[in-house]
Amino acid sequence: MQAIVLPSDPLRRRLLKGAAGLALGTLPGLALAQQAKRLDPTSKPTLYAHRGASALRPEHTLASYARAIQDGADFVEPDLVATRDGVLVARHENAITDTTDVATRPEFANRKNRKVIDGEAHEGWFVSDFTFAELKTLRAVERLPKMRGTAYDGQFQLISLEEVIDFVAAEAAARGRTIGLIPELKHSTWFAQAGLPLEDRFVSTLKAHAYTRRAPVTVQSFETANLKQLRKALGKPDNIRLAQLVIAGGKYDAVRPADVAIAGGSLTYGEMVTARGLRQMAAYADVVAPVTRAVIPLGADERLTKPTALVADAHAAGLQVVAWTFRPENAFLAADFRNGEGPNARNEAGSIAEMRRYLETGIDGLFSDDTALAKAAIQA
Repeated sequence: MQAIVLPSDPLRRRLLKGAAGLALGTLPGLALAQQAKRLDPTSKPTLYAHRGASALRPEHTLASYARAIQDGADFVEPDLVATRDGVLVARHENAITDTTDVATRPEFANRKNRKVIDGEAHEGWFVSDFTFAELKTLRAVERLPKMRGTAYDGQFQLISLEEVIDFVAAEAAARGRTIGLIPELKHSTWFAQAGLPLEDRFVSTLKAHAYTRRAPVTVQSFETANLKQLRKALGKPDNIRLAQLVIAGGKYDAVRPADVAIAGGSLTYGEMVTARGLRQMAAYADVVAPVTRAVIPLGADERLTKPTALVADAHAAGLQVVAWTFRPENAFLAADFRNGEGPNARNEAGSIAEMRRYLETGIDGLFSDDTALAKAAIQA
């Protein structure tokens, strides 16, 4: 299939300007700001599309977001990193070796590099070494080709945050419903040290777009200082919430957020999900977003055990709980829900059953690679 090429920026803006205005001006029912409150997950769990419908299309592409929206996502997730010329783009991390065709491009062979990011060494190609125009010449590929296939490799461009917002605004207008965004700021401290701080660019982009001034936006990060900075910069508008991502449980309890580690601090993710830590988190965040196994751990047999106190403690602190990430392949499921067809096999029934078990703990939302399956679990 022919690669999808977006119109130039001025043309794209003209095409989408009317759609964005329609989304803001004529959406049925409540105004967007009021609907943002309705999407606040108090009556039903909220469905967050993890990198779009990333089980079905290459992650962080318009095709992935489109499929997620079609399948009923409440929010879509653009992870954000910065190009050499300061454009925020949707990639899960700075490294792009495994998610683009850059390794096949001879014109960029000399860009191969080695970087230490958040304490881990990476070798390959990185967003921060490319201008946005150069990045636009690349095409996305599947991160997990043995598991999810390569049928869509080479078809879709890499996209900026502005393009994501424009697209979501147009989709909201076309479908007559609000679609939220849940961007994640990646490697904030590292990018700041590299001279490409994310936060000011991010806030300016949100404020520049009519849709994100009123539509639901939840900002997430594994770091703490940037969320505290954003709380001061953004205040507490009705449509914006902050989510603290945590990776905790077992060996991860001793891990420190990157900004804490770089500053020589001692705070660990394990401490952050204690009752005391959650109360402290609530001073700057609205949501705690733990890895699934911090909510219900696995036993030695890789089956689910008893839920932890995290959900109850978070609710007592005034925080909502959004768990990540539910994926539809056997390799990612607890042993309770595998179907015996091998680790790479897609297991829809098992995935739905596992999500339902987690929903029974009282979590307020979940991240899923397959929006349709998550929708089925929530409806059930």
